[in-house]
Amino acid sequence: MPLLLKNPQSLKEFVSREIGVTEWFRLTQERIDEFALATEDRQWIHLDRARASKESPYGGTIAHGFLTLSLLSRFVHEVMRIDSGVRLAVNYGLNRVRFPAAVPAESRIRARVGLLAFKENADSLEAIYNVAVEIEGAEKPGCVAEWIVRYYV
Repeated sequence: MPLLLKNPQSLKEFVSREIGVTEWFRLTQERIDEFALATEDRQWIHLDRARASKESPYGGTIAHGFLTLSLLSRFVHEVMRIDSGVRLAVNYGLNRVRFPAAVPAESRIRARVGLLAFKENADSLEAIYNVAVEIEGAEKPGCVAEWIVRYYV
C-alpha cells in the first residue's frame, strides 16, 4: 500500500530517508519487444533469444537500460501518492543514472525509493528522488538514478 501524503509539502519530512520499496514486477520479453518497437532500438541482445543465449555474456536477452529507467514513475507512484495540492507533476530530468547490472528478460525487479532533496521554487516544488531498481537474486541493481520531479501547486 502506498504512503499517502496530504500535500507535496509533506515530502519535506522524507529528505535523506527511504520512502518505500515496491512489490516485485516481472519484466517480460513481451514488454522488452514492445519497448524496442516504440524506440526503434532493436539490438539483438534485447530481441533475439537464440542468439543471446549463445553469444551474450548474460545467457539470454536483457531489458534495455532505458526501459528499466522509464519505469521510475511507475515505481514512485507505487510507493507514494500525494492526496491534494498538486495541479501538475512534471518529469524535470535526471542528475545521475547508472546501469550496474543487466536486467534479464523475465526477471523480477523492484524499486527502493528515497528522497534525496526537496526544494521550494518560486513557481513549483522540486523533489529529487533516489531510486535503485533491484533485480531479484542479483547482487547489483539494474539501475540507480536521481530523478527530479517538479510539482506545480
